[in-house]
Amino acid sequence: MKKIFLTAVMILCTSCSVPENYGQAEETVTSYVQEMEQLYIDSDTEYIPLNYINQTGMWFPYMHFEEYMYGKTEDEFRTAVHEKFVEAQQEEVNTVYLHIHPCGDAYYRSDIFPSGTYLDGDYDPFEIMTEEAHSLGLSVHAWLNPLRCQTVEQMQNLPESFIVRQWTENPDCHFAEIVNDRWYLNPAYDETVQLICDAVDEIINNYNVDGIHIDDYFYPTTDPEFDRTAFENSGSDSLEQWRTENCTRFVKAIYDTVKKHDRNILFGISPQGNINANYNTQYADVRLWGSESGYCDYIIPQIYFGFQNETCPFAPVLAEWETLVSDGNVMLIIGLGAYKLGQKDEWAGVVGEQEWIENPDIIKQQIELVNSSSAVGYALYY
Repeated sequence: MKKIFLTAVMILCTSCSVPENYGQAEETVTSYVQEMEQLYIDSDTEYIPLNYINQTGMWFPYMHFEEYMYGKTEDEFRTAVHEKFVEAQQEEVNTVYLHIHPCGDAYYRSDIFPSGTYLDGDYDPFEIMTEEAHSLGLSVHAWLNPLRCQTVEQMQNLPESFIVRQWTENPDCHFAEIVNDRWYLNPAYDETVQLICDAVDEIINNYNVDGIHIDDYFYPTTDPEFDRTAFENSGSDSLEQWRTENCTRFVKAIYDTVKKHDRNILFGISPQGNINANYNTQYADVRLWGSESGYCDYIIPQIYFGFQNETCPFAPVLAEWETLVSDGNVMLIIGLGAYKLGQKDEWAGVVGEQEWIENPDIIKQQIELVNSSSAVGYALYY
């Protein structure tokens, strides 16, 4: 265990670049190392989470698993993952968000959830990804979509022992509902929140994770029919407020579940970049989560907008998030839409629709602006 600890501290000390305005940079690093030393003395665990004071992240979404997981042998998968992590390091990435629970399924060994669609080999992809990432000094955050489940067709083909399938086949049970031919958990119920926490428990119990990460899949619809029965039984007068409280309830439950295992495992949330859209379409109370302790350790708003976006120009939106994330215990990290490079942005308005084509340095410029802000890092989505 001591070797693992010393390696982690060495990486923290030598690989973290702290922005000038982060405040007392040297003292911050020294304080963190001292805290880690005390944790090592007091800890009974064999693994101490590896996280960085300045997080430079990259998402690895399940949609890309078909390319380097489906139909691949264990060795082929390991080689491909290693190469992708090396490529990420070349972009100064120190943290990877690995999409292992995207649709009520598991890209890891699970006793609760069925295997993901692209996992057709007899090996544990998350174990391999974790080993390869840690061998390169990368922090590993398990990325979950708490509410999204299988399509209607996929659900019908799953084992009858799967708890969510049992819920979907009971006409009197409203724990899961269909939206656009896909099942989603209804967060109004204790049973669904517990299932989410069970997923977190299972992952932390079986893998050396450094963080748990969720993105912007909160309520899948604004349609009042989605959860009419639960709302009518709630006694609440406001559907919007009630749904917002439901989201906060499962976010808080995830946070508490993580910290029950180890206070040094981080819990992060990556909501939409448009602050108002979080409330109007998904009932995500980002202002609360960013201004009070006990809901998350970091927030990564997906500010996937160009500087010339007519609705949400990058610089003003960044400034809004700087104001919003006001709790000193919550880190602000900025999500950047690198996938837009070279693409027409049809939602940016007439002025901004060609920006990602005409300005190939846009991500570089956004990183420079982030580094001069109060944010402590950025994350890339390709």
